[in-house]
Amino acid sequence: MTLLDFVEGPLWYVASSVFLLGVVWRLAGILLAGRARDLSISRQSPIAGALKAVVLHSLPHGGNLKRTVYHFVSGYLFHLGLFALLLFAAPHVAFINKHMIALPWPAMPRWAFIIAAEAAFAGLILLYVRRLTDPVTRQLSDADDHIGTWLTFLAMLTGCLALQEAHTGLRVLHMLSVEALMIYFPFSRLMHAFTFVLARANTGATFGRRGFTP
Repeated sequence: MTLLDFVEGPLWYVASSVFLLGVVWRLAGILLAGRARDLSISRQSPIAGALKAVVLHSLPHGGNLKRTVYHFVSGYLFHLGLFALLLFAAPHVAFINKHMIALPWPAMPRWAFIIAAEAAFAGLILLYVRRLTDPVTRQLSDADDHIGTWLTFLAMLTGCLALQEAHTGLRVLHMLSVEALMIYFPFSRLMHAFTFVLARANTGATFGRRGFTP
């Protein structure tokens, strides 16, 4: 067994198992914890409040628009670009079809890959620059935030380097960086990829019940 066979075989399945079990464990812990009973009189539907909060806080709005537009633009550049790369980049489509399930869509063309990659890199760099330069964000950031950012950046960078498959070592390096990210993911703030909807819905339901949406 070659090193490439190992990282794309046994090590990949170990990392995938840690990722899936970790995500399920974290989500189960949140859902099973439940919510404290609200004894106040319901003025409006908490479900409507939850839905409104999820939608409203996915768009720039309100009096803080000028302060949040940078975060929204850079955030959407990164997340949408990364999402497109994960599910539609030709190497990823081929890998998922081989090792997981058959995807019902074709890979994106090269020009689309370049645009998605540039958007993802630009968004990630802009978000990290803000984290380092904004006084409040810098104070709130800890090692977890920096480790998550750098693991994501390395996975993206090594993926671009391995795109041409000019050297097996580059593909091995990319797989190792991805697997490190997958193992780290469930135990970090990167879990917000799964929990942000729950958090917004919970807040929206609480305040929606009281007659307004924050």
